[in-house]
Amino acid sequence: MNDNNNLKADMLQAMRRLAKSVTIISTSDGSQRFAMAATAVDSLSTEPPSLLICVNQSASPHAALAAGASFCVNILGLEQQHLAHLCSGSIKGEARFGQGEWLTSDEGIPYLADAQSSILCRQDGQFAYGTHTVFIGRILRIHTTPTITPLVYLDGHYTTTAKPAPLAASVG
Repeated sequence: MNDNNNLKADMLQAMRRLAKSVTIISTSDGSQRFAMAATAVDSLSTEPPSLLICVNQSASPHAALAAGASFCVNILGLEQQHLAHLCSGSIKGEARFGQGEWLTSDEGIPYLADAQSSILCRQDGQFAYGTHTVFIGRILRIHTTPTITPLVYLDGHYTTTAKPAPLAASVG
């Protein structure tokens, strides 16, 4: 048991070194909207265009997603850090939609109009693993703004990578 606790702690420390874009996953069950900040998002395939999200089974949107709800991955910019805080803190339910420019797609999916990109997805599969469920989204449509100032989460803090890193000198 102790080795498992050490491995968990080591994993958490290792993941603090993995820079990830900050997103808000938004969905609706038809009567209620849900939004949560997340970094566990990744592209899955270009044939068909799809991505995956990992959602803790205790998170508020989980029940709607588990029932098959479509969703949006809203990729945040640095200037939207306050929305990430709003969607990960003690504010719950509809209050999470009180800030930001939220719209609703023809499919009923809430999305953030001024996100770096809003990727609207029809759910196309799911499976449970440990404390989380992995949801696969087949991309329906993408809204993208021209500005690129990604909000990144690294070592417990928000940052950005708006400027490309300089190339390292060749070793040889």
